[in-house]
Amino acid sequence: MAGSRLEKLGSVFSRVRNLMISGVLKPKEKPLWYDVYEAFPPKREPLYVKPHPFPPTQKADPVPAIFYSEDVVRAKYFRQYRSGPWAFNLLKSNFVSTSQRFVDTYEALKSSTDLDEAALFEETGKSLLKEGIVLRRRGAAPVSEEQPGPLAGVGVSDVMDEQVTDAADGVETPPQSTHS
Repeated sequence: MAGSRLEKLGSVFSRVRNLMISGVLKPKEKPLWYDVYEAFPPKREPLYVKPHPFPPTQKADPVPAIFYSEDVVRAKYFRQYRSGPWAFNLLKSNFVSTSQRFVDTYEALKSSTDLDEAALFEETGKSLLKEGIVLRRRGAAPVSEEQPGPLAGVGVSDVMDEQVTDAADGVETPPQSTHS
């Protein structure tokens, strides 16, 4: 019985009673208090209950949520742009991530201009592009400095409609090769 934790299961009375029923304890070896306890049982059985280490109290969280204005800008940046293929270099103490550069440029432009948030966000992207930092939008082609070409606004349906019109007029259009 060394090291056993069975004393915590049930009351002393129930363990002695079960020992007598199983025949381990003979009726003439029963303790003196057994008959008194059996005649006058307590209103509630004394069981060992391990106290809970942390009482279940609902306390208000004393630490308020801390949000800075730059956190909102940074969250919007990460929603709109990819974070980049590189991990942050934490070995260099002067390392500044692209997102931090975006936030710093955003704050500088915000203090110097009176643009609304959406326009300010776009201007920040353009400003970083001028500095040579290319931001890639999520699910889109990379942002470039070049102006859109002459066919930027032409859709597939426009081209198909033009081919159908030319075919109806009897004008044959030569197939164009996409290979150079």
